[in-house]
Amino acid sequence: MSATQEAAPVKSGAAGAAQFAGSESHHYNYFEPKGRKATHYEDMTVDVQPDPKRYLLQDWIINFADGTPTYYEGWTKAKSSDWHKFRAVDQEWERTHYQRQSTIIGMLSTVIANGRRSGALQRFDKAWVKVLQDHVGAYKHVEFGLGTSMMQAQRYGYTQMVNNAILTNSSYKLRFAQDLTLYLGELALDISGFDLEAGKKHWLEDPIWQGARRAVEAIMGSSDYLEQYFAANVIFEPLVGELFRSGFVMQMAAAQNDYMSPAVVSAAEGDYERDLANTVELFSMLTQDQQHGETNRQLFLRWAQAHGKLAMDAAKLLQPIWSLPRVKVAQFNDAFDLAKNRLTAITARDRLRRPHRHRCLIALKPT
Repeated sequence: MSATQEAAPVKSGAAGAAQFAGSESHHYNYFEPKGRKATHYEDMTVDVQPDPKRYLLQDWIINFADGTPTYYEGWTKAKSSDWHKFRAVDQEWERTHYQRQSTIIGMLSTVIANGRRSGALQRFDKAWVKVLQDHVGAYKHVEFGLGTSMMQAQRYGYTQMVNNAILTNSSYKLRFAQDLTLYLGELALDISGFDLEAGKKHWLEDPIWQGARRAVEAIMGSSDYLEQYFAANVIFEPLVGELFRSGFVMQMAAAQNDYMSPAVVSAAEGDYERDLANTVELFSMLTQDQQHGETNRQLFLRWAQAHGKLAMDAAKLLQPIWSLPRVKVAQFNDAFDLAKNRLTAITARDRLRRPHRHRCLIALKPT
């Protein structure tokens, strides 16, 4: 008998039946930290979700009726040599997430209360009030749709770290949709004739918003959870979300005597920066995977082309909104150029470029 014969695999689930990396550690770390020491975020998320490839010796405890395991790598066409390698850049877990959401809500409540107390709403330009009523009222449905999509997508993430990143993203989107709903409700208390149902009508019927509606519904309709995450943050957000929030509302509002709306919208811009950092980290990991990197890159190209066409069309249809304010201090073409440049910068950070070439893989050829 060979002295180097491998021991039979351990099938027992009893405590101490098998030895793992870190089994003897008094710090109870059964994973490799990203840095020199495990962070609180890693302690709260890594390996919270079991995996037969790591420590679950007797396979998944339960399966679905068709035999699909509780967590299944086949729920996305993207592939990874090690899904557990991902760490969210913002390192949010439950406690830190709730604290940040609470801070944002407190800030917005203070801004709105002080604005109402000072009579700021009465100084809004009347044409701008209609823009808020009709188009900011319509835009809240964009945020709700993306938030709902990610709420569904997060369930299918293979690790707790992936789940957390998509779930917190969903939470920010749903909170912002609620922020806008409550903000418009506050405006209606002080502005006579403000129609809270107008936004929904424009979302469903106004040709300006039908491109955005098609793009959001396409994201919601995807059966691949990472396609939903990719399409929302890499494609739709820079071309449509930021275009409207930053390129329109935050640029135009002050000239209409409105200093409240930019404060409300700025919270969403901060949310997106955090969500984008997490998204770039995950998709960079997948495109740099030594075994699956090129396959993933080609997959993401197909997603980018499909959703990019819808997002480009949606952005162009929004152009008439820039002509609605009485005081015009921003131009659609300038905002749209910035949006396209933003998309190019994001895809470069995602490493979605062909090796040794400078042409971006998202070959949308925007005009």
